[in-house]
Amino acid sequence: MSRHTRRRSPLKTRLGIAGAAVLATGAAAATMNLASAGEPAHGKAATPLRAGADHAVFVQGNELAGNTVRVFRRGDDGTLTGAGTYATGGKGGDQVDAPTDSLASQGSLVYDARSGRLLAVNAGSGTVTSFRVTGQKLSDRQVVRSGGDFPSSITVSGGLAYVMNAGGAGSVQGFRLTAEGLTPLSGSHRSLGLKNKKVPLFTSSPGQVAFTPGGRELVVTTKSANTIEVFPMRGDGRPAHRPKVNPSAGGVPFAITFDKAGHMLVAEAEKSTVSTYRVRRDGTLKVVQKPLPNGQNTLCWLERAGDFFYGGNTGNSTVTGYRTDRTGKLALTDRTGVATPPSPRSQGVIDLAVTRDARFLYVQNATSGTVDGFRIGHNGALTKVTTVTGLPSFAASGMEGITAV
Repeated sequence: MSRHTRRRSPLKTRLGIAGAAVLATGAAAATMNLASAGEPAHGKAATPLRAGADHAVFVQGNELAGNTVRVFRRGDDGTLTGAGTYATGGKGGDQVDAPTDSLASQGSLVYDARSGRLLAVNAGSGTVTSFRVTGQKLSDRQVVRSGGDFPSSITVSGGLAYVMNAGGAGSVQGFRLTAEGLTPLSGSHRSLGLKNKKVPLFTSSPGQVAFTPGGRELVVTTKSANTIEVFPMRGDGRPAHRPKVNPSAGGVPFAITFDKAGHMLVAEAEKSTVSTYRVRRDGTLKVVQKPLPNGQNTLCWLERAGDFFYGGNTGNSTVTGYRTDRTGKLALTDRTGVATPPSPRSQGVIDLAVTRDARFLYVQNATSGTVDGFRIGHNGALTKVTTVTGLPSFAASGMEGITAV
Protein backbone atom coordinates (compact mmCIF):
# COMPACT_ATOMS: atom_id res chain seq x y z
CA MET A 1 0.00 0.00 0.00
CA SER A 2 1.47 3.36 -0.96
CA ARG A 3 2.14 6.07 1.60
CA HIS A 4 0.23 9.34 1.67
CA THR A 5 1.62 12.12 -0.47
CA ARG A 6 4.31 13.89 1.55
CA ARG A 7 3.71 17.58 2.03
CA ARG A 8 6.38 19.90 3.30
CA SER A 9 5.17 21.98 6.22
CA PRO A 10 6.73 24.97 7.99
CA LEU A 11 6.46 23.19 11.30
CA LYS A 12 8.29 20.16 9.97
CA THR A 13 11.13 22.41 8.86
CA ARG A 14 11.00 24.05 12.27
CA LEU A 15 11.43 20.72 13.98
CA GLY A 16 14.65 20.23 12.05
CA ILE A 17 14.26 16.51 11.50
CA ALA A 18 17.34 15.28 9.71
CA GLY A 19 19.16 12.05 9.05
CA ALA A 20 21.41 11.12 11.97
CA ALA A 21 25.09 10.34 11.74
CA VAL A 22 25.54 6.72 12.64
CA LEU A 23 27.84 6.27 15.62
CA ALA A 24 29.59 3.02 16.36
CA THR A 25 28.84 1.31 19.61
CA GLY A 26 30.81 -1.31 21.45
CA ALA A 27 27.97 -2.37 23.70
CA ALA A 28 27.45 -6.13 23.71
CA ALA A 29 23.98 -7.10 22.56
CA ALA A 30 22.06 -10.34 22.38
CA THR A 31 20.26 -10.36 19.00
CA MET A 32 17.13 -12.27 18.03
CA ASN A 33 15.41 -12.20 14.65
CA LEU A 34 11.65 -11.91 14.81
CA ALA A 35 11.30 -14.63 12.18
CA SER A 36 12.08 -17.09 14.98
CA ALA A 37 9.25 -15.78 17.12
CA GLY A 38 6.17 -17.07 15.31
CA GLU A 39 3.29 -18.20 17.49
CA PRO A 40 3.63 -19.08 21.18
CA ALA A 41 6.46 -21.58 21.63
CA HIS A 42 5.87 -25.24 22.31
CA GLY A 43 8.18 -27.77 23.91
CA LYS A 44 8.68 -28.73 27.54
CA ALA A 45 5.71 -28.63 29.87
CA ALA A 46 5.49 -25.07 31.10
CA THR A 47 4.63 -23.81 34.56
CA PRO A 48 0.98 -22.68 34.57
CA LEU A 49 0.82 -18.94 33.95
CA ARG A 50 -0.85 -16.63 36.44
CA ALA A 51 -3.44 -14.08 35.37
CA GLY A 52 -1.97 -10.79 34.19
CA ALA A 53 1.18 -9.95 32.28
CA ASP A 54 4.47 -11.25 33.64
CA HIS A 55 8.02 -10.60 32.36
CA ALA A 56 6.67 -9.44 29.00
CA VAL A 57 7.30 -6.76 26.39
CA PHE A 58 4.55 -5.94 23.88
CA VAL A 59 5.20 -4.20 20.53
CA GLN A 60 2.52 -2.89 18.17
CA GLY A 61 3.24 -3.59 14.49
CA ASN A 62 0.78 -0.98 13.13
CA GLU A 63 0.59 -2.72 9.76
CA LEU A 64 -1.82 -1.05 7.32
CA ALA A 65 -3.27 -4.34 6.05
CA GLY A 66 -3.82 -5.73 9.54
CA ASN A 67 -2.45 -4.49 12.85
CA THR A 68 -0.64 -6.95 15.13
CA VAL A 69 0.84 -7.14 18.61
CA ARG A 70 4.19 -8.91 18.95
CA VAL A 71 4.79 -10.46 22.36
CA PHE A 72 8.22 -11.14 23.87
CA ARG A 73 9.19 -13.07 26.96
CA ARG A 74 11.60 -10.99 29.06
CA GLY A 75 14.42 -12.81 30.78
CA ASP A 76 15.70 -11.81 34.21
CA ASP A 77 18.70 -10.27 32.43
CA GLY A 78 16.46 -8.19 30.14
CA THR A 79 16.93 -10.26 27.00
CA LEU A 80 13.85 -10.89 24.84
CA THR A 81 12.53 -14.09 23.23
CA GLY A 82 9.63 -14.16 20.79
CA ALA A 83 6.44 -15.53 22.38
CA GLY A 84 3.78 -14.88 19.73
CA THR A 85 2.15 -12.59 17.19
CA TYR A 86 -1.52 -11.67 17.56
CA ALA A 87 -3.82 -9.92 15.08
CA THR A 88 -5.79 -7.04 16.62
CA GLY A 89 -8.70 -7.31 14.21
CA GLY A 90 -8.12 -3.75 12.99
CA LYS A 91 -5.80 -1.82 10.68
CA GLY A 92 -2.74 0.28 11.42
CA GLY A 93 -2.52 3.91 10.40
CA ASP A 94 -0.10 6.34 8.78
CA GLN A 95 -0.32 10.08 9.36
CA VAL A 96 0.33 12.44 6.46
CA ASP A 97 3.95 13.57 6.10
CA ALA A 98 5.14 11.60 9.14
CA PRO A 99 8.97 11.51 9.03
CA THR A 100 9.65 8.33 11.08
CA ASP A 101 6.62 7.59 13.29
CA SER A 102 3.30 6.75 11.67
CA LEU A 103 1.08 7.51 14.68
CA ALA A 104 3.07 10.54 15.96
CA SER A 105 1.91 9.86 19.52
CA GLN A 106 2.81 8.32 22.85
CA GLY A 107 0.60 5.74 24.57
CA SER A 108 -0.79 3.86 21.56
CA LEU A 109 -0.29 0.49 23.33
CA VAL A 110 -1.12 0.27 27.04
CA TYR A 111 -1.18 -2.55 29.61
CA ASP A 112 -3.49 -2.16 32.62
CA ALA A 113 -2.51 -4.35 35.57
CA ARG A 114 -5.81 -3.78 37.40
CA SER A 115 -7.93 -5.40 34.66
CA GLY A 116 -5.19 -7.55 33.16
CA ARG A 117 -6.01 -6.16 29.70
CA LEU A 118 -3.73 -4.94 26.91
CA LEU A 119 -5.19 -2.05 24.86
CA ALA A 120 -4.11 -1.24 21.29
CA VAL A 121 -5.28 1.44 18.85
CA ASN A 122 -6.23 0.57 15.29
CA ALA A 123 -5.74 4.01 13.73
CA GLY A 124 -6.63 2.89 10.20
CA SER A 125 -10.03 1.48 11.15
CA GLY A 126 -11.10 3.79 13.99
CA THR A 127 -11.20 1.02 16.59
CA VAL A 128 -9.52 -0.09 19.81
CA THR A 129 -8.63 -3.70 20.64
CA SER A 130 -8.34 -5.19 24.11
CA PHE A 131 -6.81 -8.56 24.99
CA ARG A 132 -6.79 -10.57 28.19
CA VAL A 133 -3.15 -11.17 29.21
CA THR A 134 -1.89 -14.29 30.97
CA GLY A 135 1.88 -14.27 31.40
CA GLN A 136 3.00 -13.65 27.81
CA LYS A 137 -0.15 -15.01 26.16
CA LEU A 138 -3.01 -12.93 24.70
CA SER A 139 -6.60 -14.13 24.46
CA ASP A 140 -10.24 -13.00 24.54
CA ARG A 141 -9.83 -10.34 21.85
CA GLN A 142 -12.42 -7.56 21.83
CA VAL A 143 -12.72 -4.74 19.26
CA VAL A 144 -14.77 -1.57 19.85
CA ARG A 145 -15.23 1.73 17.98
CA SER A 146 -12.94 4.50 19.24
CA GLY A 147 -15.54 7.26 19.01
CA GLY A 148 -13.66 9.21 16.34
CA ASP A 149 -11.12 9.16 13.51
CA PHE A 150 -7.53 7.92 13.76
CA PRO A 151 -7.25 6.82 17.43
CA SER A 152 -3.61 7.20 18.48
CA SER A 153 -3.30 7.26 22.30
CA ILE A 154 -4.91 5.62 25.33
CA THR A 155 -4.76 6.30 29.07
CA VAL A 156 -6.15 4.34 32.01
CA SER A 157 -6.99 5.26 35.61
CA GLY A 158 -8.87 2.93 37.92
CA GLY A 159 -11.77 1.48 35.96
CA LEU A 160 -11.69 4.19 33.29
CA ALA A 161 -9.95 4.28 29.91
CA TYR A 162 -9.89 7.29 27.58
CA VAL A 163 -8.95 7.15 23.91
CA MET A 164 -7.60 10.17 21.99
CA ASN A 165 -8.75 10.42 18.38
CA ALA A 166 -6.33 12.52 16.29
CA GLY A 167 -8.35 12.89 13.08
CA GLY A 168 -10.95 15.51 12.19
CA ALA A 169 -11.75 17.86 15.06
CA GLY A 170 -9.96 15.48 17.42
CA SER A 171 -11.65 14.06 20.50
CA VAL A 172 -11.40 12.03 23.66
CA GLN A 173 -13.83 9.18 24.33
CA GLY A 174 -14.30 7.38 27.64
CA PHE A 175 -14.81 3.68 28.38
CA ARG A 176 -15.39 1.52 31.41
CA LEU A 177 -12.54 -1.02 31.63
CA THR A 178 -12.95 -4.39 33.33
CA ALA A 179 -11.43 -7.85 33.00
CA GLU A 180 -14.02 -8.46 30.24
CA GLY A 181 -12.86 -5.47 28.16
CA LEU A 182 -14.10 -2.01 27.18
CA THR A 183 -17.62 -0.59 27.38
CA PRO A 184 -18.27 2.91 25.94
CA LEU A 185 -19.17 5.48 28.59
CA SER A 186 -22.18 7.49 27.41
CA GLY A 187 -21.84 11.27 27.59
CA SER A 188 -18.03 11.16 27.83
CA HIS A 189 -17.12 12.26 24.28
CA ARG A 190 -15.33 15.64 24.16
CA SER A 191 -14.08 17.54 21.11
CA LEU A 192 -10.55 18.98 20.92
CA GLY A 193 -11.58 21.63 18.39
CA LEU A 194 -8.89 20.81 15.82
CA LYS A 195 -9.16 21.15 12.06
CA ASN A 196 -7.58 17.99 10.72
CA LYS A 197 -8.66 15.65 7.97
CA LYS A 198 -9.70 12.13 8.93
CA VAL A 199 -6.05 11.11 8.52
CA PRO A 200 -4.21 14.03 10.13
CA LEU A 201 -0.99 15.78 9.24
CA PHE A 202 1.56 14.61 11.85
CA THR A 203 2.47 18.14 12.92
CA SER A 204 -1.14 19.13 13.64
CA SER A 205 -2.26 15.96 15.41
CA PRO A 206 -2.44 15.80 19.23
CA GLY A 207 0.50 14.04 20.89
CA GLN A 208 -0.89 12.17 23.90
CA VAL A 209 -3.78 11.79 26.31
CA ALA A 210 -2.92 11.08 29.96
CA PHE A 211 -4.59 10.97 33.35
CA THR A 212 -2.88 12.81 36.18
CA PRO A 213 -1.98 10.61 39.18
CA GLY A 214 -5.23 9.85 40.96
CA GLY A 215 -7.24 10.42 37.79
CA ARG A 216 -8.65 13.84 38.71
CA GLU A 217 -7.63 15.46 35.42
CA LEU A 218 -7.36 14.33 31.80
CA VAL A 219 -4.56 16.02 29.81
CA VAL A 220 -4.02 16.31 26.04
CA THR A 221 -1.05 17.88 24.23
CA THR A 222 -1.65 19.62 20.89
CA LYS A 223 1.49 20.07 18.78
CA SER A 224 0.79 22.82 16.25
CA ALA A 225 -1.43 24.81 18.61
CA ASN A 226 1.31 24.71 21.28
CA THR A 227 -1.27 24.09 23.98
CA ILE A 228 -1.87 21.65 26.83
CA GLU A 229 -5.57 21.03 27.35
CA VAL A 230 -6.73 19.89 30.79
CA PHE A 231 -10.19 18.44 31.44
CA PRO A 232 -11.10 18.33 35.16
CA MET A 233 -12.84 15.00 35.76
CA ARG A 234 -16.26 14.70 37.39
CA GLY A 235 -17.16 12.08 39.96
CA ASP A 236 -19.12 10.08 37.39
CA GLY A 237 -15.99 9.49 35.27
CA ARG A 238 -16.87 12.11 32.66
CA PRO A 239 -14.71 15.15 31.81
CA ALA A 240 -15.76 18.77 32.11
CA HIS A 241 -17.54 19.85 28.94
CA ARG A 242 -14.73 22.23 27.99
CA PRO A 243 -11.03 21.91 28.75
CA LYS A 244 -8.82 24.54 30.29
CA VAL A 245 -6.49 25.49 27.42
CA ASN A 246 -2.97 26.31 28.67
CA PRO A 247 -0.09 27.67 26.57
CA SER A 248 2.86 25.29 26.42
CA ALA A 249 6.08 26.55 28.01
CA GLY A 250 8.04 25.02 25.12
CA GLY A 251 7.35 24.59 21.41
CA VAL A 252 5.48 21.56 20.04
CA PRO A 253 4.41 19.72 23.23
CA PHE A 254 4.28 15.96 22.69
CA ALA A 255 4.71 13.32 25.43
CA ILE A 256 3.51 13.43 29.03
CA THR A 257 4.76 11.70 32.19
CA PHE A 258 4.76 12.38 35.94
CA ASP A 259 7.34 12.38 38.74
CA LYS A 260 6.92 10.86 42.21
CA ALA A 261 5.47 14.09 43.58
CA GLY A 262 2.83 14.23 40.83
CA HIS A 263 4.45 17.02 38.81
CA MET A 264 3.75 16.75 35.09
CA LEU A 265 6.69 16.59 32.68
CA VAL A 266 6.10 17.39 29.00
CA ALA A 267 8.55 16.67 26.18
CA GLU A 268 8.71 19.44 23.55
CA ALA A 269 9.88 18.55 20.04
CA GLU A 270 10.75 21.97 18.64
CA LYS A 271 13.96 22.52 20.62
CA SER A 272 14.17 19.12 22.37
CA THR A 273 13.21 20.43 25.79
CA VAL A 274 11.31 19.21 28.85
CA SER A 275 9.12 21.45 31.02
CA THR A 276 7.71 20.63 34.46
CA TYR A 277 4.28 21.75 35.68
CA ARG A 278 1.98 21.55 38.65
CA VAL A 279 -1.57 20.75 37.56
CA ARG A 280 -4.12 22.75 39.55
CA ARG A 281 -7.58 21.41 40.33
CA ASP A 282 -9.24 23.94 38.00
CA GLY A 283 -7.17 22.68 35.04
CA THR A 284 -4.68 25.55 34.96
CA LEU A 285 -0.95 24.82 34.93
CA LYS A 286 1.86 26.39 36.95
CA VAL A 287 5.34 26.13 35.44
CA VAL A 288 7.66 24.56 38.02
CA GLN A 289 10.71 24.31 35.74
CA LYS A 290 11.17 26.15 32.46
CA PRO A 291 12.09 24.20 29.30
CA LEU A 292 15.31 22.23 29.86
CA PRO A 293 17.18 21.60 26.56
CA ASN A 294 19.05 18.34 25.97
CA GLY A 295 21.16 19.41 22.97
CA GLN A 296 19.65 16.69 20.77
CA ASN A 297 17.27 16.68 17.79
CA THR A 298 13.46 16.33 18.06
CA LEU A 299 12.66 14.98 21.51
CA CYS A 300 9.17 13.46 21.36
CA TRP A 301 8.82 10.54 23.80
CA LEU A 302 9.44 10.57 27.55
CA GLU A 303 9.10 7.80 30.16
CA ARG A 304 9.81 7.59 33.89
CA ALA A 305 11.97 4.94 35.59
CA GLY A 306 11.92 5.64 39.33
CA ASP A 307 13.93 8.83 39.90
CA PHE A 308 15.11 8.81 36.28
CA PHE A 309 13.43 9.75 33.00
CA TYR A 310 14.39 8.76 29.45
CA GLY A 311 13.54 10.64 26.26
CA GLY A 312 13.64 9.49 22.64
CA ASN A 313 15.19 11.94 20.14
CA THR A 314 14.01 10.76 16.74
CA GLY A 315 15.96 13.39 14.76
CA ASN A 316 19.38 11.94 15.60
CA SER A 317 18.42 8.53 17.03
CA THR A 318 19.63 9.11 20.59
CA VAL A 319 18.19 8.55 24.05
CA THR A 320 18.57 11.23 26.74
CA GLY A 321 18.61 10.50 30.46
CA TYR A 322 17.26 12.82 33.17
CA ARG A 323 17.22 12.68 36.97
CA THR A 324 15.26 14.54 39.63
CA ASP A 325 16.57 15.76 42.98
CA ARG A 326 14.74 15.94 46.32
CA THR A 327 13.03 19.17 45.30
CA GLY A 328 11.85 17.72 41.99
CA LYS A 329 14.32 19.71 39.88
CA LEU A 330 15.18 17.99 36.60
CA ALA A 331 18.75 17.66 35.25
CA LEU A 332 20.55 15.65 32.56
CA THR A 333 22.29 12.45 33.66
CA ASP A 334 25.02 13.23 31.12
CA ARG A 335 25.99 16.76 30.14
CA THR A 336 26.08 15.77 26.44
CA GLY A 337 22.41 14.75 26.58
CA VAL A 338 23.23 11.28 25.23
CA ALA A 339 22.51 8.39 27.59
CA THR A 340 23.12 5.93 24.78
CA PRO A 341 24.47 6.68 21.28
CA PRO A 342 22.86 5.30 18.10
CA SER A 343 24.14 2.24 16.29
CA PRO A 344 23.49 0.87 12.77
CA ARG A 345 20.63 -1.17 14.30
CA SER A 346 19.21 1.76 16.29
CA GLN A 347 17.99 4.24 13.70
CA GLY A 348 14.81 6.29 14.01
CA VAL A 349 14.30 6.21 17.79
CA ILE A 350 10.62 6.64 18.66
CA ASP A 351 8.57 5.18 21.53
CA LEU A 352 9.99 3.82 24.81
CA ALA A 353 8.83 1.55 27.65
CA VAL A 354 10.11 0.90 31.19
CA THR A 355 9.48 -2.26 33.22
CA ARG A 356 7.46 -1.98 36.43
CA ASP A 357 10.57 -2.53 38.57
CA ALA A 358 12.39 0.25 36.65
CA ARG A 359 15.31 -2.09 35.88
CA PHE A 360 15.02 -2.14 32.08
CA LEU A 361 14.27 0.34 29.27
CA TYR A 362 13.10 -0.76 25.82
CA VAL A 363 13.38 1.55 22.80
CA GLN A 364 11.67 1.26 19.40
CA ASN A 365 13.81 2.13 16.36
CA ALA A 366 11.41 2.78 13.49
CA THR A 367 13.84 3.16 10.59
CA SER A 368 15.83 0.01 11.35
CA GLY A 369 12.83 -2.05 12.54
CA THR A 370 14.41 -3.02 15.85
CA VAL A 371 13.86 -2.79 19.59
CA ASP A 372 16.82 -2.23 21.91
CA GLY A 373 16.76 -3.27 25.56
CA PHE A 374 18.91 -1.58 28.20
CA ARG A 375 19.68 -2.31 31.84
CA ILE A 376 19.26 0.85 33.94
CA GLY A 377 22.16 1.40 36.33
CA HIS A 378 21.94 2.87 39.83
CA ASN A 379 23.23 6.18 38.42
CA GLY A 380 20.88 6.08 35.44
CA ALA A 381 23.49 4.79 32.99
CA LEU A 382 22.20 2.47 30.25
CA THR A 383 23.83 -0.83 29.23
CA LYS A 384 22.47 -2.56 26.14
CA VAL A 385 21.43 -6.15 26.81
CA THR A 386 19.34 -7.12 23.78
CA THR A 387 18.30 -6.15 20.25
CA VAL A 388 15.24 -7.59 18.50
CA THR A 389 15.33 -7.35 14.70
CA GLY A 390 12.82 -7.96 11.91
CA LEU A 391 9.99 -5.75 13.20
CA PRO A 392 7.88 -3.61 10.81
CA SER A 393 10.16 -0.73 9.81
CA PHE A 394 9.05 2.70 8.70
CA ALA A 395 8.08 2.54 5.03
CA ALA A 396 4.40 1.88 4.30
CA SER A 397 3.61 2.81 7.92
CA GLY A 398 5.73 1.02 10.54
CA MET A 399 5.60 -0.17 14.14
CA GLU A 400 4.68 2.23 16.90
CA GLY A 401 3.60 1.50 20.45
CA ILE A 402 5.46 -0.46 23.14
CA THR A 403 4.82 -1.39 26.75
CA ALA A 404 6.72 -3.55 29.24
CA VAL A 405 6.12 -5.36 32.53
